[in-house]
Amino acid sequence: MQHLVAECRLVLLILFRQPGFWVPTVLFPAMLYAFFGAQSGGGAWAANAMASFAVYAVVGVGFFQFGVSVAQDRQNPFSTWQRSLPGHWINQWIAGIFASLIFTILAVSMVIVTSKILTDVTLAPTAWARLIAVCLLSAIPATTMGVALGSVSSARAAVPVANLIFLPLAYLGGLWVPPMLMPPMIDAISQWTPTRAMGELGWAAVNATAWEPRHLALLLAWTLAAAALTWGARWRRHRARS
Repeated sequence: MQHLVAECRLVLLILFRQPGFWVPTVLFPAMLYAFFGAQSGGGAWAANAMASFAVYAVVGVGFFQFGVSVAQDRQNPFSTWQRSLPGHWINQWIAGIFASLIFTILAVSMVIVTSKILTDVTLAPTAWARLIAVCLLSAIPATTMGVALGSVSSARAAVPVANLIFLPLAYLGGLWVPPMLMPPMIDAISQWTPTRAMGELGWAAVNATAWEPRHLALLLAWTLAAAALTWGARWRRHRARS
């Protein structure tokens, strides 16, 4: 447990000492919401747009804050030395998830504050609590996918590859365009994306409707698939070094 606590402190310290890296990641979703989401109208439309950009913020943190950093850390001499220390590698993965939750809270809070300033969004306390729960839950598959991306990409390729995956997922998930406005074929593909599942859970939260178990199951499947990809990449590198 002491090793895990030290790992969490180290990850947060390293990230907070790089404001040029994490500040844009935290502010960008709120800025996009101010430009586009806040213009969607009032009432339910504004609430749904807020939920969409809150989920967008969560996925952005997972892909860029951690996907890119994992790829860069693999070529960092300090990280190489750190892996030689006693302790299980799973502690680094847990520390990444913990740090992701911290930055997710910051990014989502910026979107919510922006919505309160620019729109007439008014939700019941239970709706706010459910939306925050969705964001924290979504941070787990988002970070796991980001770590998987960083595990298979080089430091130089991590940013373009992250954009190549993240931007289509945001569109397919209905975070930019409401699902009812999507072409039927795109909507059919969207049903299987993790961002659509996150969006559906977020929209259900702000609209006070029930969560569908299949969306939770889909997020679990994507999380397990990303974790398996990360483990496979780590095992191949271990075999190559030995």
